[in-house]
Amino acid sequence: MATKQQISEQQQAGVTKMKSPDSSVYDGKQSVDDSDEEFSRSVLSSFRVKEEEIEKKKMEVKERVQAKLGRAEEETKRLAEIREEIEALQDPMRKEVAFIRKRIDTVNKELRPLGLACQKKEREYRETLEAFNEKSREKGHLVAKLMELVSESERLRIRKLEELSKNIESLQG
Repeated sequence: MATKQQISEQQQAGVTKMKSPDSSVYDGKQSVDDSDEEFSRSVLSSFRVKEEEIEKKKMEVKERVQAKLGRAEEETKRLAEIREEIEALQDPMRKEVAFIRKRIDTVNKELRPLGLACQKKEREYRETLEAFNEKSREKGHLVAKLMELVSESERLRIRKLEELSKNIESLQG
């Protein structure tokens, strides 16, 4: 803007040189020149006024734009802060979830061989239990047979004793 003022000052200086009486170009048309000069001055001053108004409006618009940009920057910063807060809330959950999932996978890997061992031992248990039950039944049968044999043996002994007793009584008597 300073350069525009300098240009207008130079133009005014040129106009005043033309008005000076020692100028060789100066003639009787002073009244026409004066009215032209006044017209030029009024046009120039109105041009300056309009130029100043435009500059003021430019400055106002620039200030408004700067204010809006400032607010937009503040809003952007606030949004970034909110995003960081949300990520901070989600981040621990993600870490915990990932840790728990990893632990579950580890436990699953440990469970597989244990499950297979359990199935194997259950199968062995069933086979052993079945063998045990079979032997228990066999023992039961054998005990029953033994009892039967012992009973039979006792009956036979009693009969023999009775016979011997009769024989002894018949010999004594």
